Amino acid sequence: MRRLYDWVMGLAQHPRAIPAMGVVSFAESSFFPIPPDVMLVPMVLANRHKAFTIAAVCTVTSVLGGLLGYAIGYYFFETIGAWVIKTYGLQAGMEKFRDEFARWGIWVILIKGLTPIPYKLVTIASGAAHFDLFTFVWASIVTRGARFFLVAALLWKYGEPIRTFIEKRLTLVMWAFLIALVGGFVAVKYLFR
Repeated sequence: MRRLYDWVMGLAQHPRAIPAMGVVSFAESSFFPIPPDVMLVPMVLANRHKAFTIAAVCTVTSVLGGLLGYAIGYYFFETIGAWVIKTYGLQAGMEKFRDEFARWGIWVILIKGLTPIPYKLVTIASGAAHFDLFTFVWASIVTRGARFFLVAALLWKYGEPIRTFIEKRLTLVMWAFLIALVGGFVAVKYLFR
C-alpha cells in the first residue's frame, strides 16, 4: 500500500496530472466506475496552492462528462445506456428509477451528485427521462462543484494534518474509500429495485 500511495503522490505532481484527472472526471460521469476523488485528493495534498484550480477542472470535466451521460440516456438508452445499466446490475430497478426521476428529478441530481452513488446513473437517467437540459446542467454544476470544492477546501485548509492521518492510517483510509465506492453501487442496486 505504501509503495502505491507514494507512486500516486508522485503522479499527482506530474505536469500532466490535471489533464489526466480531467479525463477521469469526464469518463466517471458517463461510464467509468472510478470516481475522480482517487486523483483529486492526492493532487490537492501534493499541490495545495492549486487546490481550487484542481477542483474547478474536476467540476467542469465532470459536468461535460455528465452531458455525455445525458446524451447516452436521451439518444442511446436502448443500446449504450442499457449496457451501462446492465454492467452495474440495475436493469430491474431502472424503470422505477426513471419514474422517480421524472417526479423528483432536480432533487435526484442535487442529492445524488454529492454521494458515493455513481453519478453516471444520474446522468443517464436524466437523459432517459428527457429531463430539462438547462436544469440538468445548472444542478450538475452546483452539486459537483459543491462536492469537489468542499474536498479541495478542506484539503487546502487542513492538508498537512489530513496527509499525516492518511499516511499513518493508509490501510484504514483505503478500506474506507473502497467501502464507500462499493457501498454507492450497492445502495443504488437496492434502493431502486
